[in-house]
Amino acid sequence: MSWIMTREPYDTPDAALLRRDYYDEVASRWYGRPATAEEIRRGLTDDGAERLRPPLGDFVVGRRAGVAGACGGVLLCETAPVIDGTAPATAELTRVFVRPELRGTGGGAALLTALETAARRLGARRVALDTRHDLIEARTLYAKNGYREVEPYDAGREFAERWFAKEL
Repeated sequence: MSWIMTREPYDTPDAALLRRDYYDEVASRWYGRPATAEEIRRGLTDDGAERLRPPLGDFVVGRRAGVAGACGGVLLCETAPVIDGTAPATAELTRVFVRPELRGTGGGAALLTALETAARRLGARRVALDTRHDLIEARTLYAKNGYREVEPYDAGREFAERWFAKEL
């Protein structure tokens, strides 16, 4: 059974539920307990998702057997890691998420491919992202798909602990 990745507005019912589940998981891991509805609501409030649409961004939803199970966004960014002494147009990946019960089915790699395609469409020549130490599955996915750790490019972010980038 294969995944189908499609560009989709960040606020469709499927996309909104996936974004909510993403925040639930990352907040629950951060707090070491299930996140409350209020904590999830705060995470989604003014989170900048409205920028994830052309011409500066995009959002992708992945479906397996017709069921929404993955999502991610891409956004052209001003701060960028320097690779090989140059700083070409960079797009940041954000809200990269595959439902836990669907991990290991190829959804993560398919999602990254779709996000990289979206980044190219926006004019980016590299993609970058930040993540946390405890998001081991995400770090493993990035490494398996050609991302390498780079110096922090936006060290002011509250929860960022590791940074990755990939030339497109």
